[in-house]
Amino acid sequence: MSIETAAQTVTLIAPVTKGKAVREFRIEAVLCALGVVVCELISKPFTTMSICDDGPYIRMAHTFANTGHIVYNGWGAALMAAQLCIAAVFIKLFGFSATCVRMSTLLLAAVTAFVFHRTLVRTGGSGRNATLATLAVVLSPLYLMLSVTFMTDIAGLFATTLCLYGCVRAIEASSDRSAIGWVCFAVLTCAVFGTSRQIAWLGDIVMVPCALWLLRARRRVLLPGLAATAISFLFILGCMHWLARQPYAVPVPLIVRPFPLRVALLQLSLILLEIPFLVFPVIALFVPGIFKTKRYVGYLLLAVLVAYVAIAFHWRKELEPLIRLEPTAASAGSFVNVSGVFSGLAGIPDFLHTKPRVILTALCIAGLLGVIAVAFQAGTAKSAPLTAGSGPTWKQLGVLLLPFSVAYLVLLGATVGTTYNIYDRYALNLLGPAMIVLVRLYQERMQPHLSLASVPLVAITCVYGIFVTHNTFALDRARVDLANEIHASGVPFTAIDGSWDYNFDTELDIATHLNNRLLKVPANGYIPPPPQPADDCLATWYAYTPHIHALYGVSLFRDICYGEAPFAPVQYRPWPLRKPINLYAVRYLPPGR
Repeated sequence: MSIETAAQTVTLIAPVTKGKAVREFRIEAVLCALGVVVCELISKPFTTMSICDDGPYIRMAHTFANTGHIVYNGWGAALMAAQLCIAAVFIKLFGFSATCVRMSTLLLAAVTAFVFHRTLVRTGGSGRNATLATLAVVLSPLYLMLSVTFMTDIAGLFATTLCLYGCVRAIEASSDRSAIGWVCFAVLTCAVFGTSRQIAWLGDIVMVPCALWLLRARRRVLLPGLAATAISFLFILGCMHWLARQPYAVPVPLIVRPFPLRVALLQLSLILLEIPFLVFPVIALFVPGIFKTKRYVGYLLLAVLVAYVAIAFHWRKELEPLIRLEPTAASAGSFVNVSGVFSGLAGIPDFLHTKPRVILTALCIAGLLGVIAVAFQAGTAKSAPLTAGSGPTWKQLGVLLLPFSVAYLVLLGATVGTTYNIYDRYALNLLGPAMIVLVRLYQERMQPHLSLASVPLVAITCVYGIFVTHNTFALDRARVDLANEIHASGVPFTAIDGSWDYNFDTELDIATHLNNRLLKVPANGYIPPPPQPADDCLATWYAYTPHIHALYGVSLFRDICYGEAPFAPVQYRPWPLRKPINLYAVRYLPPGR
């Protein structure tokens, strides 16, 4: 066969092969999305009460579906616009219920899984590697739990993932018209879906300008891109101006004074230590890289390990034990932890005991050291010329991802002045950049395909996520059943403390808003609560719910406060195969009152 004939054959086969590969990748992306839905249905995520923060938001969705107006009720600072529109469609189609509204988030989570996979492929990951990395994220306990709440975290991740995907496609585009279209896609989707969670607007504020910097040589792309970005800035400013003037919306200042710098550094160190755990099925594959290091890299790894121990020692009073075990926020009441959702109820048994957490922590630290070793052992990756569909170079990825990640962490640190906590769910938007780097680094420096060891690790993570999600909802269904039992005896719901998230539902059945001290509009929106008798048991966060005067509470212990009340306990059975756990009704007032 002549060279010319061979060249013609390759030319004819290449488009067919490429089209087949694209179809295969898309099928894998669809399977990732379906995996999220299937795992969620297995976990039985059904309850009528609030899940953490989402109760007030669900009521906003109900009001929006009925009136077309966004009405705030004194909780959170999320604009919520895009998420409310999606939920309103579900309410119109299936009727209102808390589960129906939460299923709108599940749909968004499934679509996010699809886009996440496609983003990993477009940034240079092979189909198999992108699939495993995507499943490691979307089948994790963090993602599964958030996907069946009406929280804003999944919507925020959707916005930033779409923005990143659009930016990558713009950089890869061979024609100026296509590049302009993808830049506008990134700007528009981030602006619209960022209305659910404002921190996602960092995509338009940081990521898109970084993409335009990479495209600066293409003047026909640069000027329209800058114009679209400027319009998005005006849109963001207009949204924030509107939000600040809404009744019962809770504004959160960017930086409070005096700023708690020590608390911010502590919380940021915890979230940085948590990220290796959140990408555990992939980062654990880097452990063998430690044993292939040169001497100077070994010294570097030793320095990193010493720094890790030094950080833990420095925070020894705040972090017990000395080195925080993964999941790092497990005992601090974080949103997703070894017990699932923090409900305010004491005594919830840990799903993971100390020994497996020690092993998990050691593997996470070793995996992080392995990533550093692999990154340094071969020097800096070469930036090959970019061709359409080949993925960005390392330099381009650095420009696209690093400023966004730094800005995101800085903004998280700034919010500590108001929240005093950076929960592990806040790291969700950093998992995309982390996975892109890990996948590219592994397949370029270690081997083309992620090790098969990642398959059982993803499976274990998935099972753990299903258990955590199921146990959270099982506990909450039991809380509702016990409160209903107390109410059936003639006790009003306002005399029952079901913990703060349950109590928010009760308060909003009576009042227009929660009694939040951060309320600015209207001026008299917050009323300081009267002092409570010293010998009373107080409902969790009772200042937010002034209409609740608890006579009874829901507890995992029968002997707290003033002992067990004369109501039959309600049981729930956590997975896997554990004995039923009792929930008790306890007295909140001393005898004789």
